[in-house]
Amino acid sequence: MEKDKRFVVILILGLLSAIGPFSIDMYLPGFPAMAKDLNTSVDVVAYSLSSFFIGVCVGQMLCGPLLDRFGRKRPLYGGLILYILASYGCIVSPSVEWLIFFRFFQALGGCVGMVAPRAIIRDMFPLDENAKILSYMILILGVSPILAPTVGSYVIAEFGWSSVFIVLTVVTILIFISVIFWLPESRQPNPSFSLKPKPIIDSFMKVMKHPQFYTYAMAGGIASSGLFGYLAGSPFIFMELYGVSEQQYGGIFALIAAGLITSSQLNNLVLKKYTSEQIMKVVLILQTVFGVILFVGASFDFLGLYGIIFFIFLFLSCQGFSFPNSAALSMAPFDKEAGSASALMGALQMGLGSLASAAVGLMAAQTAMPMTGVMATGAIIGLIILLIGSKRVIIASKKIDVEEQTLDLIEKY
Repeated sequence: MEKDKRFVVILILGLLSAIGPFSIDMYLPGFPAMAKDLNTSVDVVAYSLSSFFIGVCVGQMLCGPLLDRFGRKRPLYGGLILYILASYGCIVSPSVEWLIFFRFFQALGGCVGMVAPRAIIRDMFPLDENAKILSYMILILGVSPILAPTVGSYVIAEFGWSSVFIVLTVVTILIFISVIFWLPESRQPNPSFSLKPKPIIDSFMKVMKHPQFYTYAMAGGIASSGLFGYLAGSPFIFMELYGVSEQQYGGIFALIAAGLITSSQLNNLVLKKYTSEQIMKVVLILQTVFGVILFVGASFDFLGLYGIIFFIFLFLSCQGFSFPNSAALSMAPFDKEAGSASALMGALQMGLGSLASAAVGLMAAQTAMPMTGVMATGAIIGLIILLIGSKRVIIASKKIDVEEQTLDLIEKY
């Protein structure tokens, strides 16, 4: 692939992946204004965020088989059109119930932008480059938690909360146009791929049973749940517990997000010397160490504000290494089922992340322990799954090699 064309494809895939995060982060500063305009409370408005998460989980499971059946671009067209229509519904919502309803369908449409890029990368680029390409995407994706809340706050202050959904609609229309004209079709439709429930479930089960998939998807997904725990708990910890201002919190948020972006780019350099398997093991060990120090320090209150920021920075910087490598390793064994594998991996990660954020909220303790406890626990469990599962991956690969050699001998004689 030509260098210029390669850059355009990666840029479009990164923008598609950013639709979901921008849809989550950009409207958060508008919760109080939305509650006032819709005659409800901020807690009820927050259900629109929950409905979005549910829509993402459900939608990823649906669009995976569609990507395998109809190719990559047709499901993208359908999903982006649904997202645009649902965004318009959010703009004109007369009540919070309608907003919650349209946010669900906005997620259903937008989640194709999360699933399709991973499948397209698997189609278009060599396996040994997948982790590198995913790292480039994180560079684009990682900008969203820095820009989205800030842009959202200014837009809401000037034009009202509904203007956020206008901006999202316009941006998605531009992305839609770029997909039509500049994103090549990476996989032709496969009429033999059935959309009946049983074959779809069988396809998901085939993916889920593969040792390499469940090892790296689960290890990476559970470890990344700490990010969701951080998102759920950080506003209380920094603004309520330590008394930082909204502007200072935005600065802390941007600093930590910058660590995630930087580490994802360092991953490309590290991949020149080490394999994705080696990187995953070292990173999860480090993330576990940082998580335990963070939890113990928060429990006994000896870290202070700056210490907590420092260890959260280190903890989440590990995500810049673990996400692209775990995604690449999870997807590597699959060709025909790449869409289903991408969907299942995304649904697992989003589902685990939602559980982590819910756990932080349910504990409702007036300390940093719920957030730091969830972060440390996710890293520990992720490391355990990796250590146990990697042995099964080795055994399974040896078994496949023996079977292939046997078939070669049979064909030869």
